[in-house]
Amino acid sequence: MKLFKMLAGALSLAVLCVLAVPSATAGEWDRKTVITFSGPIEVPGVGAQILPAGTYVFKVLDSQSDRHIVQILNQDETHVFTTILAIPNRRLHPTDKTVITFRERPAGEPEALRAWFYPGRESGDEFVYAKPRAIELAKEINEPVLATSIELASAPVEALKTAPVEAVAPTGEPVEMATVVDPPPAPAEPVVAQPAAAEPMVMAANTDPLPQTASLLPLIALLGLLTLGAGFALSVFSKRVV
Repeated sequence: MKLFKMLAGALSLAVLCVLAVPSATAGEWDRKTVITFSGPIEVPGVGAQILPAGTYVFKVLDSQSDRHIVQILNQDETHVFTTILAIPNRRLHPTDKTVITFRERPAGEPEALRAWFYPGRESGDEFVYAKPRAIELAKEINEPVLATSIELASAPVEALKTAPVEAVAPTGEPVEMATVVDPPPAPAEPVVAQPAAAEPMVMAANTDPLPQTASLLPLIALLGLLTLGAGFALSVFSKRVV
C-alpha cells in the first residue's frame, strides 16, 4: 500500500529517470550506474549533505538479504561522497531504465534522495538517514522516513551491516517499517504430498446360490442298490442259521 502511494502521485515525491545510464562494463553484482543530476540533491550523510548538480556513480558495495550498502562516487570513481545504508523496497512494475525517487521538499530546497531502482529489477534500495535528520525530513514532508541511530558519515561498512534501522514519524516516534517499505514476499512453503489413506477392505458376503452341478437320481440309485444288497445278505444269513 505504501509503495503504491509512493509511485502514485507527484504530491508525495518526484520520480526522475535523470539521464541515468548503467555502465556498459559493470557487472550485475554491484549495479554500477552513472547518473547525471540537473540540480542539487540531498543525500544521507552529515546533517543535510548536499551534492551539486553533476554526474555521479552509484554502486552497491555490499548486499545482504535485508539491507544493502550503497556508495555514491564522483564520475571517475576517485572520491566517495557518501556511503549509505539502504533497505530493499519493491515497486509495482520494473522498467528498463534506472529510476531515482526523491522526497519532495519545500520550494527552493534540494530534493532528498529516497530510493534507487536498477533497470529490470522489482526490488530497489530505500535509503536510510541519520535519525536527527530523518525526523526533520519526516516533519517537512509529513510522512515517515527510515532512520538509524549511528552516524552514517563516520560509520565503517561493518557497522552499517548491523546498524539498527527504524521508521520515524513526523512526531519523532517510531512506527512500523511497513509504513515506508514493502517487505519482499515470504518464500512459499513447499507443499508435501501426503500419502493417500488406505481404504479399508470390505469382504462382501456371497449371497449367490451354489451352482447345481449334480442330479439326485444317482444318489437314489445308489441307495437302492445298497438296500437290495443288504436284503440279499440278510436272506443268505437266515438260511445258514436254519
